Amino acid sequence: MDEFQLINMIKQKYYKQPTLIKGVGDDAAVFHQPNKNIVTAVDTFVENIHFSKETMLPYHFGYRSLAASVSDLAAMGAQPAFYLVSIVVPASKDDEKIKEIFQGMNRFASKYNMDLIGGDTVSGKELTISVTVIGYVQSDYVRYRHVAKDNDVIFVTGTLGNSQAGLYTLQHKLTIENKHYFIKKHRFPNPRVAFSQALTDIKRVSLNDISDGIVNELYEIAEASNVNLLIEDALMPVHKSLAQFTEELTKQWVYFGGEDFELVGTAAETDWETIKRIGKQTNTKVTKIGYVNNNIYEKRGNVYLKINNEVKLLKKEGYIHLK
Repeated sequence: MDEFQLINMIKQKYYKQPTLIKGVGDDAAVFHQPNKNIVTAVDTFVENIHFSKETMLPYHFGYRSLAASVSDLAAMGAQPAFYLVSIVVPASKDDEKIKEIFQGMNRFASKYNMDLIGGDTVSGKELTISVTVIGYVQSDYVRYRHVAKDNDVIFVTGTLGNSQAGLYTLQHKLTIENKHYFIKKHRFPNPRVAFSQALTDIKRVSLNDISDGIVNELYEIAEASNVNLLIEDALMPVHKSLAQFTEELTKQWVYFGGEDFELVGTAAETDWETIKRIGKQTNTKVTKIGYVNNNIYEKRGNVYLKINNEVKLLKKEGYIHLK
């Protein structure tokens, strides 16, 4: 299958988004959106760094790469609409595996009526997928990291450490309680689009998606807002079956493991009841895990953890590329 045959294979027969004028088939896609802000993000995934055939099928590669990118849109409060895919295909990959990657993407895209509107295909040494996502959001509801204020509550969706538990289970071929739950969390992440879309009753809220560990994501909010964040170990939400693993592993996964693609954010304490209500309406577990607290130290932009009645400074130990 050459480049043009691949394009014909993945080209949609009809468009799902009414704003799309022209998708795959010309030099560039064309869409029209006069009334909302356009939000876009791009992620690149390399085989044996972001995914491995030892723990995933090509179908999982595709599904997970698009879901991870859409999680960035959720963090901005945007509704997904389009995606573009650039793929580097090594000679060792057969046509069926490439087809399965796009089938996985298509399955996820169907959840949000997303249209594939372009990309690129080249040959190279290792399988690499670059996904660009585009979404819409009303200008008043774009969610930024820099709006956190002193005494805000800090909250997080879902439970933490599940994806890393799933990866560890696959790598070590474990037979454990809720094995398939953890594996599904790793292979089929569920970005919190509905939850972030429902926050329209709250004027000021910061959000960040948890891709590289919650501590890293909290640091991005703390630094952008020039505030200090204090979270409590006793409040961190974890699945009960995570207790099967050692405490050292679970702490690492919860705070620094990443790839849960949940949302962490801040809002005024007066909005906390509204956030809880939105969580119930969207079937999203949401937990208060701390506060913005500028009284800890004079220097701003840090993240602290209260554990066993002691407060300690947390370091950025999540996954960092080019480190």
